[in-house]
Amino acid sequence: MKRVSLLIALLLGSAHAVERPNILWLTAEDMSPNMGCYGDDQALTPRLDEFAKQGVRYDRAFSTAPVCSPSRSCLITGMYATSLGTQRLRSAFPVPADVEPFTVPLREAGYYCTNNVKTDYNLRDEQEFIRRAWDESSNKAHWRGKRDGQPFFAVFNFMTTHQSRTSAWSQEEFEKEVGSKLSMGERHGPAHMIPPPFYPDTPGAKQAWARYHDCITFMDRQAGEILDQLAADGLAEETIVFFYADHGMGMPRGKRCLQDSGLRVPLIVRIPKKWAQLAPASPGSVSDRLVSFVDFAPTVLSLCGVKKLTQFQGTAFLGTDAGKPREFVYGARDRVDEAFDVARSVRDGRWLYIRNFMPHLSWMQPEGYSDQSTFRRELKRLAKENKLEGGARMYAAPRRPLEELYDTQADPAQLHNLADDAAQLDTLKQMRTALRQWQVETRDAGFLTEPDMWSRLKPGETPSSIAQVDTRYPLARLLDAAAGVGHDDQAAHQRDLLQDADAGVRYWAALGLRARSALNEQDRAALRAALKDAAPVVRIEAATALASHDEAADALPVLREALSDPSREIALHAARALELLGPAARPLHADMRGVLETMREAEKSDDTMAMFVRFALEAALQP
Repeated sequence: MKRVSLLIALLLGSAHAVERPNILWLTAEDMSPNMGCYGDDQALTPRLDEFAKQGVRYDRAFSTAPVCSPSRSCLITGMYATSLGTQRLRSAFPVPADVEPFTVPLREAGYYCTNNVKTDYNLRDEQEFIRRAWDESSNKAHWRGKRDGQPFFAVFNFMTTHQSRTSAWSQEEFEKEVGSKLSMGERHGPAHMIPPPFYPDTPGAKQAWARYHDCITFMDRQAGEILDQLAADGLAEETIVFFYADHGMGMPRGKRCLQDSGLRVPLIVRIPKKWAQLAPASPGSVSDRLVSFVDFAPTVLSLCGVKKLTQFQGTAFLGTDAGKPREFVYGARDRVDEAFDVARSVRDGRWLYIRNFMPHLSWMQPEGYSDQSTFRRELKRLAKENKLEGGARMYAAPRRPLEELYDTQADPAQLHNLADDAAQLDTLKQMRTALRQWQVETRDAGFLTEPDMWSRLKPGETPSSIAQVDTRYPLARLLDAAAGVGHDDQAAHQRDLLQDADAGVRYWAALGLRARSALNEQDRAALRAALKDAAPVVRIEAATALASHDEAADALPVLREALSDPSREIALHAARALELLGPAARPLHADMRGVLETMREAEKSDDTMAMFVRFALEAALQP
């Protein structure tokens, strides 16, 4: 950092130093474009609506993940989390030593960089990464700590719209922390709310939608307060301001899902007159340019006249280094808390394609944290009673289609899956090809389980580094094996793949057999043999497949052993399997209770993975 300090001093002391704009990011959490300026007439967002009149509103801005830490991993590095191996929530894998926070070249150029307050970058040695990224990262971090004349890049994060506030907290806690701070005129009466078309029209849905909008209104006020501080300091005309959210709404069928409700975000950029040459259009304009989070880091450096990092995988959409508009944006869903999943998406200006690699799982899987939501519990009850229709029925269904294709222009809420529509076959093929090409070009590291990935890492290696080497990470074969899950005609091939030399391929083969509605004797024999596989996750999947098809005697001992494994990641696979097995797992309840107490104790030392194991076991032990 001595080098950074010296550069700052030289820049500030030179009469010929390049003048650069300040950059301010205002970041809301867990929020879709539910604002007045985006056409939501139920929203009360006066400050940000006025802000939109002063800037450019982007109608096609997207996160790269529908949950916070993978999306923030992308924002701070300018790289896809799937390339870094940081795509699973709180997995803490290492990243290559030469991967820098994008703020490093800003600091070297003389910028004062602050973050208030969330980091959550989803990587090992995060504190060291934070130290490299920021001059200050705390709940007191502010541009006001800079030297006179020093340009700044400042981030302010608003938790007010987070899933905890909108749906997980009890109504009493919500009223205390949010509702009581709004006037009667700012509150949203549930009776007058119109839920989105993928929700049932019930009092519970209206209440949930009202609460979400109350949180947005409170956040709007907080964003306005920061803008007022900027103006009071005489810096509004020196500062380019971004307002955006870290992914879609923290509500059912929003966060954790790859539809627009989970990935599309508001994005407004205000560029003052002094820097008008950097603006893409006049104030109050609307842009339909596709923008991805992977583009944000190169865009900031482009606006500041700072050379981009070679690690960037996106393209600047503003500034002197702005590139051509992109054709596609991409999304990835992976494990969140205790809920395992692998799904990928690609979207252009019209079409959204989603590929579900675990189609035997619901979009509304059981999740300990999300299931605190009263509304989500109502959805579960209505689904059990067969009282859901349309998008709500699709979201709560026990299985998903292998492929989803939506015409977002004709079907903005993505209610009508056209993947089986013969008239759209050419579009389907085009989007399939685009997704596969992206996965191969960016070396999607998400097709090994966490235990398998950890087992392959040698000292100094990272998921990103081994994902570049086909002999260490046979991506094409992994993708092909994963693509077979959910296909009824793949059983024989999957039995053959259970003999493959690569544990990752064998895992997808076992998962494919588990996902079948019925097993024949050949399938069962292959799975019984896999109970002795060298890879723990393959044994777990084989055991789960057998136990879920009424063959628990040999399977449950394998799950019991895995549940007590010292590796939290292996224990989590076993705990989740036991949770989803339901009554078939009852013989192991005593074992589960013992491990549960161990996890509760481990949580006291901030063991996040222990918390996820606890979520699964508490659910598995419910009567």
